[in-house]
Amino acid sequence: MGKVAFIFPGQGAQYIGMGKDLYQEFPEAAGVFDRADRALGFNLTGIIFEGPEEKLTETEITQPAITTVSAAILEIIKKHGLRPDMAAGLSLGEYSALIAAGSLQFEDAVVLVHKRGKLMQNAVPVNTGTMAAIIGLDKELVEECCRRASNQGVVEPANYNCSCQTAVSGETKAVAAAVEMAKTMGARRAVMLPVSAPFHCSLLRPVEEKLEKALEGIKIMDAVVPVIANVTATEETRSDLIKGNLVKQVSRPVLWEESVKRMIELGADTFVEIGPGKTLTGFVKKIDKGVRVLNIENLESLNNALLELEGVKC
Repeated sequence: MGKVAFIFPGQGAQYIGMGKDLYQEFPEAAGVFDRADRALGFNLTGIIFEGPEEKLTETEITQPAITTVSAAILEIIKKHGLRPDMAAGLSLGEYSALIAAGSLQFEDAVVLVHKRGKLMQNAVPVNTGTMAAIIGLDKELVEECCRRASNQGVVEPANYNCSCQTAVSGETKAVAAAVEMAKTMGARRAVMLPVSAPFHCSLLRPVEEKLEKALEGIKIMDAVVPVIANVTATEETRSDLIKGNLVKQVSRPVLWEESVKRMIELGADTFVEIGPGKTLTGFVKKIDKGVRVLNIENLESLNNALLELEGVKC
């Protein structure tokens, strides 16, 4: 029998009201939201459910918000007897994957990603860095665009999402130049992303030391199931190596396509995206049409997934 991989979305998946129906329906989900509010010392739940949107999209709020929704869904499906054979998350989602793998306690994770969001936001002056998505261009050509545009400043591949989509990150002027170059090279689409900082590029290297310091006060345990690391696309269970990967992750590219392929090599034939949106569901389908992909973000998708997964309960 094939294996089940839990995958977790990153920043950009958030929307006002995410997880609200699950909060209202399941006491165990409501408990996770309450724990987040207590750990952070402010009403995160109110921002998630009511907004305003500009507050929810602040990096230091977005990161604990998405982590809380994913963790709440995890609690529900755990009660239904579902466990992963492996886990991975896109960027921020890696922290939720570590919760699923028993490596991070939820309260530690939510405080940590709040701090991570602040550090990433403050790493560069506002409006000096950004990101863009380049769609329909081979990654080698995207890398070439970055090389050519680097005379305008820092611009680097940031997310290798799937063969037809790569995100780039860096200084605003250089990213804009790479976008224009990608269009002339035949990209189907090349668009600037509405982000407040240039994630996963060398401009965030100064964050590594500060994040390492923040991690000193956090207990990271060996994972009970393998977690595929963003920075290496290989499985990891050792706590010291997990910690090192989290530090590197803020300024290195996310190897998502390679991570999905590695999970398939390890036997995964069912992927369950846990958290807001269906972005990762789309990426996995593009990477391998032969695997089953489900998402859980609300009551309807939860019920559908539980029916589909009836035969894989532990």
